Amino acid sequence: MIIRPLALTIAAALFPAGAALAQDPPRPDGQHEELRALDTVIATGTRVSDRTVAESQSPIDIITPEVLQATGTLELATALSRALPSLNFPRPAITDGTSGVRPAQLRGLAPDQVLVLVNGKRRHIAAQVNVNGSIGRGSSAVDLNAIPIAAIARVEVLRDGASAQYGSDAIAGVVNIVLKGSGSGGSLVLDAGQYSAGDGRSVQLSGDTGLSYANGLGRLHLSGQITDQDYTNRARPYRPEPSQGVTPNPHNGNNPGVGEKGFIYGDPAVEAVNVAFNTELDISDTTTAYAHAIVGERDIVSFAFYRSRNHSGQGALLEQTYPNGYVPEINQISKDYSFVAGLRGGDDSAWSWDLSYNYGRNDLAFYTQNSINYSLGAGSPTRFYDGNLEYTQHLFNLDLARPLDIGLAYPATLSLGAEYRTEEWSQYAGEPNSYTGSGAQGFGGFTPANAGSFDRGSHALYAGLEADFTERFSGGIALRHEDYDDFGSELSGKLSGRFAFNDAIALRGTVASGFRAPALGQQYYQAVTSNIVSGVFYESGTFRTTSEAAQALGAEPLKAETSLSYSLGLVLQPIDRLYLTIDAYDIDIDDRIVLSSNLLANQAVTDLLASLGITNVTSARYFTNAVDTSTQGVDVVGSYSIPLSNSTLNLTAGYNYNKTEITRIAPNPSQLSALGADLERIARDEQARFEEGYPRTKTTLSANWNFTQWDFNLAATRYGAYTTRQSSAALAARDQTFSAKWLLDASVSYRPADRWTLTLGADNLLNEYPDENIYLNSTTGQFPYNSQSPFGFNGAFAYGRISYAW
Repeated sequence: MIIRPLALTIAAALFPAGAALAQDPPRPDGQHEELRALDTVIATGTRVSDRTVAESQSPIDIITPEVLQATGTLELATALSRALPSLNFPRPAITDGTSGVRPAQLRGLAPDQVLVLVNGKRRHIAAQVNVNGSIGRGSSAVDLNAIPIAAIARVEVLRDGASAQYGSDAIAGVVNIVLKGSGSGGSLVLDAGQYSAGDGRSVQLSGDTGLSYANGLGRLHLSGQITDQDYTNRARPYRPEPSQGVTPNPHNGNNPGVGEKGFIYGDPAVEAVNVAFNTELDISDTTTAYAHAIVGERDIVSFAFYRSRNHSGQGALLEQTYPNGYVPEINQISKDYSFVAGLRGGDDSAWSWDLSYNYGRNDLAFYTQNSINYSLGAGSPTRFYDGNLEYTQHLFNLDLARPLDIGLAYPATLSLGAEYRTEEWSQYAGEPNSYTGSGAQGFGGFTPANAGSFDRGSHALYAGLEADFTERFSGGIALRHEDYDDFGSELSGKLSGRFAFNDAIALRGTVASGFRAPALGQQYYQAVTSNIVSGVFYESGTFRTTSEAAQALGAEPLKAETSLSYSLGLVLQPIDRLYLTIDAYDIDIDDRIVLSSNLLANQAVTDLLASLGITNVTSARYFTNAVDTSTQGVDVVGSYSIPLSNSTLNLTAGYNYNKTEITRIAPNPSQLSALGADLERIARDEQARFEEGYPRTKTTLSANWNFTQWDFNLAATRYGAYTTRQSSAALAARDQTFSAKWLLDASVSYRPADRWTLTLGADNLLNEYPDENIYLNSTTGQFPYNSQSPFGFNGAFAYGRISYAW
């Protein structure tokens, strides 16, 4: 595994024994300074150098390290979902690659409709294409969990459309992860915990340290973390019910014997190592060189469907290999690299400039283990290399800004920029044993026919103007023209403004157009994977839109999705230490890039695919622009600090209401209609995933009570109801609505000395689970919980933390 050989390397990187760097002395109090969120100068959504959160024309959330570490989670996406009411991060299981590389969604939109930046620079997306039945189905998004929490100084979340400022993907908003960059201080933290059910044990060692270059010419901050997390399992024994039309047939197909537990249904096992650095070097009084990098590797093991001891009539063979049946394991090795380097300089009274190069790469290798290829008999290997997915980006940016005297009380800020980006997405075939004959059970390898490398280039020009027209009124305009090799060009614009009636009340609003280019993976991914549709097991073929199969089913070339969004917000500071924002929004998206429903293969479809040389596929799907949606919602965020005689009580609250409606579904193409009237390109199960598959409301409440040596934290989160629907109206009796749930998190920290902090805590303290699936949706009782649950289905998690800071 990857943990042990790199542990000493990380330790040496974080704590060098001797280097040409002079470390700053530790801070007297041994603690990192806490950010005052409202006074924090933001780098997201503006080119003005001194704009703060309170002055922003768009809603901005500042998530500090203290907030990210306020629970026992070791994942960035999970920590953000608990801090942000508008972020949803479900934990799907038995969804092939999506079980290990999970997508998050902002404001109910697709995971790839939010742009992720690191230090203001575009983060590369993952190579993974999420094609199975999860929230975010069809997306090709950034893997947030590849970014180590130990490296983060804060997270700035812009809840507003920003394509005119940043380009493709920023329809729902922008998440900007700001890395630690100080030249002093540091920490070493040990986390450990497990679920009350007795599984999911996790251990993480993390640390960071800041160093200053000799003569004070710059600084370097190093970070790293090592994680070892066991899997969880909430599967139950096979429970046939003949009264429901299910015939008991032990040890057949995907069923174990009656009363036996076969499946593993829960979180994957993960081993991970991540390291990062962030540095600046002053070349002259007006020029600074900078660079940052994040490198990580994760070894992820998730699980496929159980195979019985007589699966596919292979009882005699399995008696020699897996006499009690087996659960194939999907092993993903995710290697993630990013590097940004640049120069910036200029004068505050004239032009300032920033020239940078941005490299990002995600390599995702798939292996199926604890498996067998029936065609190879008793000599079959049990581990197979299934192939790789790989995404690479190269990006060059030039940003210019200068103050502009246009006769106002304050100079305006003019910004100009240019960008050139190249992308490459590749799909590599697995070893022949993984796909020949019956293929590797659980996850068959990518075939040479599916393999290929695809690339494109794009360039952009953009400009903006921001001004304080009076002491009370500020506004801005941004325009961006972006041109792609493969689908053409898009022009985006944004208008924003803020008016302060007085020091206590301000009104802000934006109007923005946006777009998202189809990802290369969405255009070219092709594979056959196992799926359950309405309780039935299928081998689903995903076909690229340029393939003969997809075109015969009515596929068309993908085009960019476009959006028009509006927001109107109220900023209230009626009394000292109380801050409240209320922001309403409307986001209309045309030509959304979605994965079609699974088109179940009737005889006509089967014959068509067979004529193209495609066999053993029982359903088909492809990407399409067949859906328009409209999303309306409101965000409410408030904070209040109460100073007491020997302590401080900090109260925060957040609420999000979000509703998405499908406003158009394109008619079935004639080719598809000719193959069967029952074939729906966007069926009712997929429609429900857009409109009802996530909570429409989410409420967060937290209290942090700080003493000299003690901290007490209590947080409650209410996840609203959500609904799943079956693919056809004939199965509507199996539609299910899952009720709202409250979860409670609690922790207490004690500082026995200046530099030490000891923490004990519990997430989901009251051991809350989502509603159970009705029997007909539970795979004969084996899957008690729905994997679209916004908080998972693992129960209570207890943890401890020891940290040392300097």
